[in-house]
Amino acid sequence: MTNERKPMSLQRLLDMHASGDKIAMLTCYDAAFASLLDEAGVDVLLIGDSLGNVLQGESSTVPVSVEQMAYHTRCVARGRKSAWVLADLPFDSYHASLEQAWHSAAALVKAGAHMVKLEGGGWTAPVVKFLAERGIPVCGHLGFTPQTVVALGGFKVQGRDEQAAELLKRHARELQDAGATMLVLEMVPSALAAELTKTLSIPVIGIGAGVGCSGQVLVLHDMLDITPGRRPRFVRNFMQGASSVQDAVRRYVSEVKAQTFPQDDLHGY
Repeated sequence: MTNERKPMSLQRLLDMHASGDKIAMLTCYDAAFASLLDEAGVDVLLIGDSLGNVLQGESSTVPVSVEQMAYHTRCVARGRKSAWVLADLPFDSYHASLEQAWHSAAALVKAGAHMVKLEGGGWTAPVVKFLAERGIPVCGHLGFTPQTVVALGGFKVQGRDEQAAELLKRHARELQDAGATMLVLEMVPSALAAELTKTLSIPVIGIGAGVGCSGQVLVLHDMLDITPGRRPRFVRNFMQGASSVQDAVRRYVSEVKAQTFPQDDLHGY
């Protein structure tokens, strides 16, 4: 099958959010899967630091380095034709200084990323502003943030009580005001995620955050049911009933677009 899609752009993603056209995102770590996911209609390929878990066998994303992220970003960029390429800034790559954040982000952009993603709110707003003003599109990540799982007390839904919800909303507005042009919400109550999606002018991508977001993202290995061990409750095995991996990915894209995935009552692990 020949991929005849027009290359995805930041403006198209913003237009999709504004019009209610759902954005389908999946993690991707190599050229072969980049080509397959692209041809199956995935809008955004996320080179996640989740590669530490699913590729390297680590217990968390913390050990992943900028150099490893750049390597996998380069692989994905070579394989894709039209999908938007988003790469995670890993732990300890933007925390020490704005200069450190710039060099880390620039390394991923040079490797082929169109946008970088960083976790957390509050202290990250100046980092977002610094990068955005210098021409690097930035995606925020709020709610459950895997790089700080220990500080969060484990794999827990975030923003359940009123105080936590108000803090999350404030951080989301701060990130947008600082120049973030996309936001990932992970393991957040669906009502809160839907509210933010309506009030923010940027796309809000959910993972375990309900169907009311601008789009959805899953870890590729989770939705293909090849991740060993326990998987989050919000993950669906799209290989079940599929004729091939590409068929499973197409089903995921179709269900995201049709808003039949995910189920709003499934958030945590």
